[in-house]
Amino acid sequence: MLAIVDYGVGNLFSLRSSFAAIGSEAVATSDPEVIRRANGVILPGVGAFRDAAAKLRETGLWTVVRNEASAGKPLLGICLGMQMLFEKSYEYGEYEGLGLIPGAVRPIADVIPKDYKIPHIGWNALHLVKPSPIFSGIKEGDHVYFVHSYYAADCDEAVIATTDYGAPLTAAVRRDNVMGCQFHPEKSGNVGLSILRAFVNFAEGGAAI
Repeated sequence: MLAIVDYGVGNLFSLRSSFAAIGSEAVATSDPEVIRRANGVILPGVGAFRDAAAKLRETGLWTVVRNEASAGKPLLGICLGMQMLFEKSYEYGEYEGLGLIPGAVRPIADVIPKDYKIPHIGWNALHLVKPSPIFSGIKEGDHVYFVHSYYAADCDEAVIATTDYGAPLTAAVRRDNVMGCQFHPEKSGNVGLSILRAFVNFAEGGAAI
């Protein structure tokens, strides 16, 4: 069983539907005990970093997520959930992240051409930088769906995939058992379902690190 962290931020219906489509049990929960019993944890997120971090702390799940990940439990952050895995974000200020992956979240406006639209919305190809269990069912150039105005920076060692939006942007990261996708696998058709299926296999011990 997987636990989708329900802290008031994220499209939980789409995630639950995606896991149901691949025949996997995923429970949206704010119960620390359910998260502790799960084989793996999904941290979703949409909106502003500051607000999401505040809600995760208010629910008491900040410490639960950090402790479970630090103990070796597979964790997958999605979109803003991925950004929260880093040490800090510079979205409208400077805010502390979970600190599970070294790096910082910065505006894409700093690196993309001035005539590119922000936020970056739409389908973009993945460039696979390093092997990863969650990419076992996809190939170089597969397209996934993005919606974001900020990206993970200063994290080269953790980057497992990039995408090009006028400049290379971090698309996915991994540090041991902790992984993140800037894109939305639950909105990325069969490619996204393959990624979620691969994470399930990893969480259940079916894929080697």
